[in-house]
Amino acid sequence: MHPVRNIVILTGAGISAESGIATFRGPGGLWEGHRVEDVCTPEALAADPELVHRFYDLRRAALSGVAPNAAHEALARLDREWPGDLLIVTQNVDDLHERAGATRMLHMHGALKRALCAACGERFDWQGDLPPGTPCPACAAPRMRPDIVFFGEIPYHMDRIEAALSEADLFVSIGTSGAVYPAAGFVRMASAHGARTLELNLDRSEGSGWFDESRLGPAGRRVPEWVEQMLSA
Repeated sequence: MHPVRNIVILTGAGISAESGIATFRGPGGLWEGHRVEDVCTPEALAADPELVHRFYDLRRAALSGVAPNAAHEALARLDREWPGDLLIVTQNVDDLHERAGATRMLHMHGALKRALCAACGERFDWQGDLPPGTPCPACAAPRMRPDIVFFGEIPYHMDRIEAALSEADLFVSIGTSGAVYPAAGFVRMASAHGARTLELNLDRSEGSGWFDESRLGPAGRRVPEWVEQMLSA
């Protein structure tokens, strides 16, 4: 078995659920009481911008009431101490990885605390509400929106993610359902390039069969165990 130097980690809703953030896919296809079609598509934004903006304003405000958990802290430690290449790719739009101290990371689905101008493409750190019609600080166009990748839109940073997967010695998936593409295909992409693959998840996911190994249990326990193993090897 060749030594591990380059690691790519994918995190999903399961890692933040232990901090009290609701998972994206809840019972009945609802996202915190709303149908996904009503709050997370370009069509929803066009049809009812007030609802969409209010939904994300509330989600943004709710971040102040949660904190990183042991899994976030462990990955931040790995980020600080791992001597090789490391990339944390998160599907989550919260800021818990950053608040734990992680820096080698990408948000493939956007971030609650950023806003995007649909006119000029500039992005801004954002606190507080973002009403429809808010003027862009750069171009003044009234087309500011949450910097969130809606269903039907292309995830961010795909070129960089695919390049990292092609060079990874180890791919680790944490707290993901294995149901949403393109992220669900990352394990096969990494495996095709020769990476070992590991799943850390509460239960077996839809993609569990593609992993070399699955370790089941809460992220707050499994992730620190794995990080300790990697750093003490």
